[in-house]
Amino acid sequence: MRGLELFLSLMLAAHTACAGWLHEDADIMGTRITVELFHDDTAVARQGVDAVMAEMRRIDSDMSPWIETSELARLNRDAATRPVIVSDELFKLIRTSLHFSDLTHGAFDITFASVGFLYDYRKGVRPDDRQRQQATELINYHNLLLDEDSHSIAYGKPGVRIDLGGIAKGHAVDRCIALLQAIGIKQALVTAGGDSRMIGDRWGGRPWNIGVRDPRDEKKLVAVIPLENVAVSTSGDYQRYFEENGVRYHHIINPTSGDSARGMHSATIIGPDATTTDALSTSVFVLGVEQGLALVNRLPDIDAILVDAKGQLHYSDGLLPAKNPANNVKPPAPHPQP
Repeated sequence: MRGLELFLSLMLAAHTACAGWLHEDADIMGTRITVELFHDDTAVARQGVDAVMAEMRRIDSDMSPWIETSELARLNRDAATRPVIVSDELFKLIRTSLHFSDLTHGAFDITFASVGFLYDYRKGVRPDDRQRQQATELINYHNLLLDEDSHSIAYGKPGVRIDLGGIAKGHAVDRCIALLQAIGIKQALVTAGGDSRMIGDRWGGRPWNIGVRDPRDEKKLVAVIPLENVAVSTSGDYQRYFEENGVRYHHIINPTSGDSARGMHSATIIGPDATTTDALSTSVFVLGVEQGLALVNRLPDIDAILVDAKGQLHYSDGLLPAKNPANNVKPPAPHPQP
């Protein structure tokens, strides 16, 4: 997984021999989707896995800016010329995005796509300084005009684009967990790239062990976190990037500059739901260590593990032994080999 390394290798072998435990991977939403769950009735477990994969595909088809028939693509095409009526789900997720924009004073801004679409990380393409500066002038979440009565959205300026890449996968994970709970599944892990949420414990009554990878060495970990009934998201500069003349250009855009945020290598957020942790991991990465930790320490039930641009680790107050002797963050463990 790009953002999180999950300690599942050993447990999967045990699950294979344990009826009711199922595991499946698929490539959806431009990332690796993983579901691991248990139910006494194997048919119900199979139903849960299938429901997760179907839901991920549905959300991708609605919210990908790269699928021409998606709701989001239609919004980007038409909303600068007229208000566009959207589904209740998309309207609420965009409204939630604006909440995080207000909370972070614009560090989280889905209109980053106004400049973000000019980058192609696979091909090593970036805008020149003039293009970037012109497009950055369009990055402003206040350019999104939401009408609660009609459930329509309009863009205040031509050229504005949005991308839900900083929140949609977290939303998808939460939707999948809700579907699993609705059919009676109480032990599950759902992961979409760097965003995970777990309910209950894993096989054998143990917590789910989540490892935060070293941003500069995929075979190493910087922390191991035993978790139950929480979500965790990691944003890192190693997920989609290219280097040019010794400078790393990656997909986490600073809305102020229109350039890649470079104050950190990774930001991992632990919280109650994946929509929140997804948005906050992006936000904190953009804010940097000092402002990011200040934000996290103000928020209830939120914690963070940050790796700065020098490779140094930083923890939120709730994870510091001096503040919380019972914290469950462990030093790096040997990386499990497949």
